[in-house]
Amino acid sequence: MKALIKCIRLPLLIFTLLFVSCSDDDNGTTPPPETTTTIVDAAQATAELSSLVSALQKADESANNNLVSALSGEGPFTVFAPTNAAFSDLLTQLDGFDSLDDFNSEQLQDLLAIILTYHVISGTAATSSDLSNGQTLTTLQGATLTVSTEGGVFIGDATDTPAQVTTADVTTSNGVVHIIDKVLLPQTILDALSDILLVPITDLAIGNENLENLVAALIAADGDLPNALRGNGPFTVLAPTDEAFETFLDGASLDDVPVEVLTQILLNHVIEGAIYSTDLTGLGSGYTSTLARGAQDANMSIFFDTSDGVTFNGVSSVVIPDVKALNGVVHVVDAVIDLPNIVDHAVANPNLTSLVAALTDGGNTTFTDLLSNEEEEFTVFAPVNDAFAAFTNPNSNDLNAILSNHVVVGASAFSSGLTNSYVNTAAEFDTDENLSLYINTDDGVTLNGVSNVAIADIVATNGVIHAVDAVIDLPTVVTFAVADPNFSTLVQALTELTPSVDFVSVLSAQGGAGDDPFTVFAPTNDAFAALASIPAEGDLIPILQHHVVAGANVRSGDLTDGIMATTLEGDDITINLPGTGDNIADVTDGSGNTGIGIDAVDVQAINGVIHVLDGVLVPDTMN
Repeated sequence: MKALIKCIRLPLLIFTLLFVSCSDDDNGTTPPPETTTTIVDAAQATAELSSLVSALQKADESANNNLVSALSGEGPFTVFAPTNAAFSDLLTQLDGFDSLDDFNSEQLQDLLAIILTYHVISGTAATSSDLSNGQTLTTLQGATLTVSTEGGVFIGDATDTPAQVTTADVTTSNGVVHIIDKVLLPQTILDALSDILLVPITDLAIGNENLENLVAALIAADGDLPNALRGNGPFTVLAPTDEAFETFLDGASLDDVPVEVLTQILLNHVIEGAIYSTDLTGLGSGYTSTLARGAQDANMSIFFDTSDGVTFNGVSSVVIPDVKALNGVVHVVDAVIDLPNIVDHAVANPNLTSLVAALTDGGNTTFTDLLSNEEEEFTVFAPVNDAFAAFTNPNSNDLNAILSNHVVVGASAFSSGLTNSYVNTAAEFDTDENLSLYINTDDGVTLNGVSNVAIADIVATNGVIHAVDAVIDLPTVVTFAVADPNFSTLVQALTELTPSVDFVSVLSAQGGAGDDPFTVFAPTNDAFAALASIPAEGDLIPILQHHVVAGANVRSGDLTDGIMATTLEGDDITINLPGTGDNIADVTDGSGNTGIGIDAVDVQAINGVIHVLDGVLVPDTMN
């Protein structure tokens, strides 16, 4: 990159001649202060000016320059001295320059000398009281600086950003030094370094004739956006070409796009941090977040794929990568990236093609219509391709029903807010009874005990996607008993403690293949722990049967005070509403034990419903 610098040759001894003080200098002449410390001495003694000293020494490596000696001469001089931080900022602006050591040729050292002499006024030791608002100062190399005293003392150069005097009036034997927070740059240097001088992202876009529509969009959108993209960053900006904007607008104008929508679309092209194409290629594919806001005001997700170039959300490809800016990097792209909804994200990810195919099989639009609805929010647990490949549909359930069981309607559930709990999916037991889904967060996020979240929190405009590693089949009452750790003792009782009865097969029946549907009153681990001991198999079997009502899906809304139901064991249980204390309802078992509480209701399976008990029901042992 340094080879792009235009050749600037300085006449031999030019700087020696420039340092000769003239009595008729336009800047006036002020006698040097009474001290033996020179400007160079003062710089060497000041820690925050060590980079300035190094710069003077580096410039003097060229035979054309003798700056250290000249600034140690009689003067008088006024020197605006940039701090170490100012030189660090300058190096940041120069593409390919990491330190002053990179000024390693005579040509570069002469350029550095021009920069340094732009900070020197010869023939005067101008203190801050000598500086006035609007005053112009002629520098050693003939260019001018402009003084502003509004809100402080500022020195303007050929750029748009002035330097501020942070420490004024450091007096020396041959002049006065004012410490400033920026390296001043003359127009000659801006011209010479135009190929490698980095500018903020907004200015880079303004200077690119193929990004005029992007600039117009930035101006038409939130008025703070252009200034924001001049900020510190760093940012990664995906910059659509003019043609990309024309395609996106399709004959409309920017004025036809609501400001708030246009603002979010533009923010959907901005990523925090400087991400280069090599970074993306190293990752292969995946998600990052843009500054646009999606569901629950979370940062919008964007999918990148480098299998064939670099693409974003499956719709926009990078045509010019890695255009460096002062505050980040720009990738020019061939399409505007619209705000993605749930369907857009699914379509964009090649690892969700099996899901998309299942959702749209036979021209089905039920799911695409539902999940494109911007008036509703969704949580979608999206099985990856390998999950579909491994799924055998052992119960021959309807695929549309299975897919519905991966969708939660009416909420955007982010991983940070998930707890061990039940939610309802779009799948149904009957026309108005949505199936439950058990979420366990003890070790990652597991759904119904069979499917794990592999990629969480893919944010869309209308919800959030969690990619999962297994298809979530329609749950039976057994599914929930096994999945919920609160029922581990119940599962043990139904299986290893009662081997003579295949409770799992009985309670897995669905579609009228057995005694289903079932209403199960499920005791928790604490309920079993309250027993003196768990009975032996002969007594345990009727106890377990006494918790199941066959042939009915009795939900909480179906319960009335005093309602009785006959269990598989043969005895009735009685339910009273409302319950005592914290109980939703109270149950009286076949033995007449009262006050057994229903603590949770309506865990809905495809073959029945579960209500959670805080005690174990005991049948009448005398009948």
